Amino acid sequence: MKKIYLVRHGESEWNVSKKIQGQQDIPLTGTGIKQAHLIGNRLINEKIDRIYSSDLSRAYITAKIIGSKLNMDVIPMKEFREINFGIWEGITNDKMSKEHKKELILWRKSPDKLHIKDAETLKELQLRAMNGINMIIDNEDVDNILIVSHSATLKIIILGLLDMDLTYFKNFTVNNVSLSIVEVREHNKVLILLNDTCHLKENWLR
Repeated sequence: MKKIYLVRHGESEWNVSKKIQGQQDIPLTGTGIKQAHLIGNRLINEKIDRIYSSDLSRAYITAKIIGSKLNMDVIPMKEFREINFGIWEGITNDKMSKEHKKELILWRKSPDKLHIKDAETLKELQLRAMNGINMIIDNEDVDNILIVSHSATLKIIILGLLDMDLTYFKNFTVNNVSLSIVEVREHNKVLILLNDTCHLKENWLR
């Protein structure tokens, strides 16, 4: 039985300024770096065998910090990048509400139906991300695999692993450095933890 550990990157500069990041390569804040250390401390006793990451710096640096705690290297993969948000990238939430209100409402109500200029759809994101996940599951003869990625990508991976429809994308969230775990069992896959951030509230400093 394999376990897929899914971690979102730490706080980035555009998380703070409330800009849509997509595939823009935005660095972590000081808080984001501290958060990465905390999730790394939490994972020390989880017997992680491999660490994969998006190649965008906010995820890759988060993964590298975790890897430093576990004495492991990080394997970057483009398959785990955030969704390409096209013309939305770099726009603030306030500007979105004023200039793209109709599309923003659709994103919140029926994101699987949204088509943004020069952007990926959720279906295209899922095909990309699940290609990476399935390659790892099929080829890695190890038990515990950590993937550090982004909000939309991680949600899509969870839905894909559980064979759930994309319409459920809007019904849950994953916060910065949250931990979710999916067990890959013989006959099915089971979500055993979702969006857990207890390591940010407890004393995980070492």
